[in-house]
Amino acid sequence: MLTAEKDLTKQPAQAQVETERTRTRKVYVPRVDIYETSDAIVLIANMPGVDEKSIDITLEKDVLTISGSVESLSFKGYSIAYAEYDTGDYQRAFTISGEVDRNKIDAKVKNGVLRVTLYKAEQVKARKIPIKAA
Repeated sequence: MLTAEKDLTKQPAQAQVETERTRTRKVYVPRVDIYETSDAIVLIANMPGVDEKSIDITLEKDVLTISGSVESLSFKGYSIAYAEYDTGDYQRAFTISGEVDRNKIDAKVKNGVLRVTLYKAEQVKARKIPIKAA
């Protein structure tokens, strides 16, 4: 029995959002946990070092883009001899469906953890149908 081997090569992931960078810094893709409740979809992103002033969240068409930056610490008169942690920018994009109410998106950040709540539109929420006796 002959088995045909295919030449499989690893292809780079296609970027969801094409952006032109004006800064020459490393860009990290933050890890994100996604939870769904009956009322909302919640994204929790780990972005160490960011605060509310350094995060930008945009919604254009069906793409929600999260970006943030962390400035490296520098002390006058000192230079870094060795570093185990490097700073840079964060960027992540998500395609959202029509079940999200675009006017009800909430975002909070605390200790480098970003929490974005995407509330569901009224027409897609599950509701209980009352039954009447005939």
